[in-house]
Amino acid sequence: MTKPSRINMDRLAHEARRGSISRRDFLNTAAAAGMTTTAATGLWTSKAHAQPKSGGHFRWGLHDGNSADTHDPGTYLSRQQIYLAHTHRSYLTMINGDGSLGPDLATAWEASDDASEWTFELNPNAVFHSGRPVTANDVIASFNHHRGDASTSAAKALLTDVTDITSDGDHTVTFTLSRGNADLGWLMTDYHLAICPANEDGTIDWQSGDGSGPYKIDNVDWGVQISLSRHDGWHGEGAYFDSVDLIVLNDPNARQTALVTGDVHAVSLIELKTMALLQRDPNIVIHNIPSAGAITMPMHCDTAPFDNVDVRNALKLAMNREEIIEKIAFGAATMGNDFHHSPAQPYWPEGIEQRTYDPDQAKSLLAKAGAEGISINLSTADSLFSGAVDMAVLYQEQARAAGININVVREPNDGYYSEVWLKKPFQMVSWGARPTPDVMYTLAYKDDAAWNESRWQNERFNELLLQAKSELDDSLRAEMYREMATLARDDGGTIIPFFNNFVYANRANVGTPEQMAASWENDGARAASRWWFTD
Repeated sequence: MTKPSRINMDRLAHEARRGSISRRDFLNTAAAAGMTTTAATGLWTSKAHAQPKSGGHFRWGLHDGNSADTHDPGTYLSRQQIYLAHTHRSYLTMINGDGSLGPDLATAWEASDDASEWTFELNPNAVFHSGRPVTANDVIASFNHHRGDASTSAAKALLTDVTDITSDGDHTVTFTLSRGNADLGWLMTDYHLAICPANEDGTIDWQSGDGSGPYKIDNVDWGVQISLSRHDGWHGEGAYFDSVDLIVLNDPNARQTALVTGDVHAVSLIELKTMALLQRDPNIVIHNIPSAGAITMPMHCDTAPFDNVDVRNALKLAMNREEIIEKIAFGAATMGNDFHHSPAQPYWPEGIEQRTYDPDQAKSLLAKAGAEGISINLSTADSLFSGAVDMAVLYQEQARAAGININVVREPNDGYYSEVWLKKPFQMVSWGARPTPDVMYTLAYKDDAAWNESRWQNERFNELLLQAKSELDDSLRAEMYREMATLARDDGGTIIPFFNNFVYANRANVGTPEQMAASWENDGARAASRWWFTD
């Protein structure tokens, strides 16, 4: 069979973009030209879908949802809450498909020379689903929801440097900080910081689910399904579907079956061990995107035996990361080194020696700690990431060579983050991507952070964290992050096996942009507003 002509295929893709040829005719013509089904499908996805069109009902299968989830942005935790927030609520800024920082409610923003004062101009056309215009008062109340001594919000640690938030008219908001923060524009994309309607007393109405995002909520059955319809007053681009269902499918087999049969049009996570098989299906398109998301294994540093740094480092040395990436992640990951700073983030610390599998050294450290032959529980759940339980079992086998007995505890999917995370002394966790190391370290490593999942306390680390926030010299800032990474690696209480690629899939009749955000699965959790049907 002759090799397909690049010129002819590009011309065919051009006709598809114009809508002059159907997907079926496109694939048939490509096959006649000698192109494989997989290659033709990829060409259709990347080129033929360049022109979005409106219409249809989008069914989206999610891998992490709980019956106890709520609309309170301070408690957002599960993928169900995060994806819903990006579908029905708005933020000041957003991460674009190419990874850059772009506008959402804010059309422009500017910092003072020392980055201690930031001013945001709001879109005057933005309205809530209830019909109320979005004003500066709503923004101020929404941020104050996460601030103050009484706040229990997980985002409280991100806003500790904010001393005041003021307005200048309905569409200008100024944040005053106790020290400069060069990353404040990026920080505004944190999924907790959604904008809700303000009440007269300065609190927010989060209970009603009112928002100013691309879709409004029609019905909520937490842990089961959430139904939404297009918000006609949406101030941004996209929102091509008429309506959207977010369907919780925690069970990986049920989720994958729903995709294959067409019961859902997209899923947030596929089983990596079946990825090669799915790739053969011409009706399915798989996306495999490197990210700053991470799989972590925090140990409570205030709980024996993890209160001993030699025990913590022995557990780090007892892991064969190469084998885990090969057998569990199927290569769809970047190796971790026990500090939560990804190569996908700025200020990557070059030259830190990679920790390798060394059961003999692990044994030596355990002997030094008087902890030979220790037995510990490791909590995990199927819904955390593809292969989570299998990875725990593989690590159990690897650690046995160091004389460590690990009991794998398979926890329920529903309620894992409310009943296990932050509570059990050794566990697995799946973190979504954060745009900068400052945001990640402030959320999960700062001494007083609500999400300090390993309960690690290191005075020098916290000094550097505060200094780096306001350091505007990039080279000096990079040096600080390098020292912080070294401290976390050698003293911290978190094992980081790898930074996982976001591997998700959609039906071939779903159009997607050529560039998709790596901040969360499904195009930065914005599939509902950025994707569309092609036929």
